[in-house]
Amino acid sequence: MPAPIAFMQRLRALTERFGIMFVADEVQTGFGRTGKMFGYQHAGIEPDLIAMAKSLAAGLPLSAVVGRTAIMDAPLPGGLGGTYAGNPVACASALAVLDVFETEALVARAAERGAQVRDGLRQLQTRVPAIGDVRGLGCMLAIELVKDRTTKEADAELAQRVLDAARARGLLLLKCGAHKNVVRLLPPLTATMEEIQSGLNILDASIQEATRSVS
Repeated sequence: MPAPIAFMQRLRALTERFGIMFVADEVQTGFGRTGKMFGYQHAGIEPDLIAMAKSLAAGLPLSAVVGRTAIMDAPLPGGLGGTYAGNPVACASALAVLDVFETEALVARAAERGAQVRDGLRQLQTRVPAIGDVRGLGCMLAIELVKDRTTKEADAELAQRVLDAARARGLLLLKCGAHKNVVRLLPPLTATMEEIQSGLNILDASIQEATRSVS
């Protein structure tokens, strides 16, 4: 559930006013996942520190912190460290990842594929009353499954049936949310339009099967 842009901008203004450090956790939302290189860019703000990991090294153990010069230069030599600090293989992987982002224009592709997924989900929502909400940014999207769109009563059992049906068809999905009724869609940024459409078709069939099983 993306934070509203106005909230992010107001929060940044408050931190600047009171001298509070603004730290953006981009471990999941960074590296093109939201349709921009980093999620905070949707709000047009600049954080003081950015935490990165996951997509940074294509699955190898590597994380990073980027920040303003005055902050990053503050610790004395030896003041920072980590278990995997300076892992040469992971660092080489991260450099290769950045090359792929540039040569394959993955940020722009993430926005395009995200729009494709969102359109498909919204079309599906018009036919499936159990889809109470479609939300997210870029290739980081979700559908909320409900028993009633008016009351928004969560339907965790339906979400699980959708996951089971999709898995049987070869599509792996994630379930999340406080009530376990939200299905997350996080397609690879390198996916083709045809692969995205195939996934949407499987999701459609899986939801149809899951809803029929209790009708």
